[in-house]
Amino acid sequence: MAEPAPRFAIRRHAEASASRLPPLLLAAQRVAATVDQGVHGRRRVGLGETFWQFRRYETGDSLRSIDWRQSAKSDHLYIRETEWAAAQSIWLWRDASASMRWSSGRKLPEKRDRADLMLLALASLLTRAGERIGLLGIDERPSASSVALDRLAFNLLGDAPRTDIRERQSLDLPRYENLPRYSHLALFGDFLSPLEEIDRRLRQFAGKRIGGHIVQVLDPAEADLPFGGRTRFEGLEDDGRILIKRVENVRDEYIERMTEHQAGLRDIARSIGWSFIVHTTDQAPERALLALYVRMAAAP
Repeated sequence: MAEPAPRFAIRRHAEASASRLPPLLLAAQRVAATVDQGVHGRRRVGLGETFWQFRRYETGDSLRSIDWRQSAKSDHLYIRETEWAAAQSIWLWRDASASMRWSSGRKLPEKRDRADLMLLALASLLTRAGERIGLLGIDERPSASSVALDRLAFNLLGDAPRTDIRERQSLDLPRYENLPRYSHLALFGDFLSPLEEIDRRLRQFAGKRIGGHIVQVLDPAEADLPFGGRTRFEGLEDDGRILIKRVENVRDEYIERMTEHQAGLRDIARSIGWSFIVHTTDQAPERALLALYVRMAAAP
C-alpha cells in the first residue's frame, strides 16, 4: 500500500532537515568556540542560600518569604531574595515565518539560516556553562544534558512545512507560554510586525518576571534599500506586490521608517528590562553573539 502523500511529504521534509544537522551544528560550535570568553556562574534570583536583594512584596508571593525585620523599617512588606544556586532555564525561539526565507544576494545566507546558526551557537555556549536550554513551543523540559543541543537542533530544523496562511502569520512572534518565573528568553527574528503587536506579546512574558533578549536579524538590503531604478517588490507572506518606478525616490523615507521601527523596538525592550541587538547577515555572527552573551551574563 502506498504511503499517504501528506505523511510522505512530512517525512521527506524531516529527513532533509536532519541532513543539515551535522554541518550546521559544526558551524554553530565553531562560532560558539570563537565567542566563548569563559563567562560562567551568572547570578540569578532563586533558591540558593546567599543573600541577593530585598524587593517589595507582591500578590502571590509566599508569606514565608517576607523578611519581617526589613519590613519593620518601613510601611511596606519586603521579600528577601537569595542568589540562584542552580542552572536557570533559558528558552530559545526563532521566527519561522516566510519573511525569514529571504536573501538579497547569492553570497548572503537567508535570514532564517543565520538565525538558526546563532541560536544553536548560543545553545552550545549555554550548555557549556551548565544552563538548561529549551525550545519555546516544544513540549519538552529544558535540559543541560549532553544530548540537549542535538535534540534542540532536530526540533528546530525538523518542523514540517505549514501551508495555512493564518498559521504562518502567527509564527512571526513567539506564542505566549506560561514559563517558570525568572526564566529567560532569547528571541531571533526580523521583528517587522507592527510595534503594537510586538509590545503586547512581549509584555505578556515580561509581566511574569521573564527576562528576555531580542536579536533582530535583517538582510542588509532591508536596512538601506540599495536597489535602483524600476523595481518590483513581492511579499513573502501573501501580502501582495508593488512596482516602484524609481526606488531612489523612496529610499530616504524607507530608511527613516526602518530607523523609527528599530527605535520603537529598542524602547519596548528597555521599558520591560530586556536587551535589543540588531544583526545583518553580511556581518560575522560572532560579534552579535558575543554582545548577546555578555548581556545575558550581566542580566539581573
